[in-house]
Amino acid sequence: MAPMKVYGWAVSPWMARALVCLEEAGAEYEVVPMSRCRGDHRRPEHLARNPFGEIPILEDGDLTLYQSRAIATYVLRKYKPELLKEGDLEGSAVVDVWLEVEAHHMEPTRLSIILLEYLGLARLSACRYLGGDNVIPANFCHFGFMRYLMATEYAGVVDAYPHVKAWWDALLARPSVRKVIAGMPPDFGYASGNIP
Repeated sequence: MAPMKVYGWAVSPWMARALVCLEEAGAEYEVVPMSRCRGDHRRPEHLARNPFGEIPILEDGDLTLYQSRAIATYVLRKYKPELLKEGDLEGSAVVDVWLEVEAHHMEPTRLSIILLEYLGLARLSACRYLGGDNVIPANFCHFGFMRYLMATEYAGVVDAYPHVKAWWDALLARPSVRKVIAGMPPDFGYASGNIP
């Protein structure tokens, strides 16, 4: 049987998620390197594997999978099901809970911090807002998570990125943001008992 193929670029944290599970499982696989800069993920042959143009992609015989968590779960189910607590109802439920926590609570936080570095070094060094010198909706999409990040002990991280700090200050100066933030207590309303 031919080894599985994994398409992507090595620097991707999503690729790393799949590769670590392949290694943990002792599975035979081959990395098919791609280049984001060359636009490999937008080429027709890649879009035929994943219509969203994302990586990683796993090919195992006739099966093609995308989404790193789905790949990781598949590989572990196939080669190392004991890590997923297969056959143990309670154990597998705990595994599911922590996979959900990582997906929905931890990844957005990590992405926010990584995004700060990218935005500060790239986009926001050239313009006031994402998308140019005029605000566009993409800026507002970051607001909710940034609001709570800036209410934590980690808010000082933003100070290391003066362009991101200027962007955040510009958002905070907008009347719409000031109005919405007034209804978003930093403690989610726990101190006042006004918990939604």
